[in-house]
Amino acid sequence: MDITVTPTKLEDVVLIDTDFFRDERGFFIEVWHAERYREHGLPDAFVQDNHSRSAKKVLRGLHYQDMTAPMGKLVRCTSGAILDVAVDLRVGSPTFGQWVSAELTADTMRQIWVPGGFGHGFVTLSDSAEVQYKCTGLYTPSSEGTIAWNDPDIGIEWPFSDPVLSARDQNGMSLRQYVEKPAFQHTNA
Repeated sequence: MDITVTPTKLEDVVLIDTDFFRDERGFFIEVWHAERYREHGLPDAFVQDNHSRSAKKVLRGLHYQDMTAPMGKLVRCTSGAILDVAVDLRVGSPTFGQWVSAELTADTMRQIWVPGGFGHGFVTLSDSAEVQYKCTGLYTPSSEGTIAWNDPDIGIEWPFSDPVLSARDQNGMSLRQYVEKPAFQHTNA
């Protein structure tokens, strides 16, 4: 099954559409194929898979792990619908502080690749949603950080002004606070 990789305005953040087969029995999809992903310059090795279920209006993020344990995420929604968001946190990047979003649904099976160096978050659009993501790094609490979901300097256009948040996500730092001790620097590789 072929994949189509669509760049976004944020360097290295891409949308991935995979051919799939659907009939009266259901569907079949290869959600990750090392050789095909490698051909497109995407990761071919992951070390952890995560799966979450969230009610409508639950917002998770904006999360990242710093350079002591960076984590890229290949994200897909397997039930329901979400708005997925990536924010460039690489100080010195031409798109630092900018964001992109994509609606991910179980029906379209679209995925987004969010590499290390970016904040990541999503909000549930449907009554409930299940999100699964493959990670390039292990979860390391000592390296995690949270940027405020509603930071006006970032200006994400969320579909809800009153999402359901964890205590951690209610207390995310501002982009201005992040710049005082940034986790990532942009490199021209």
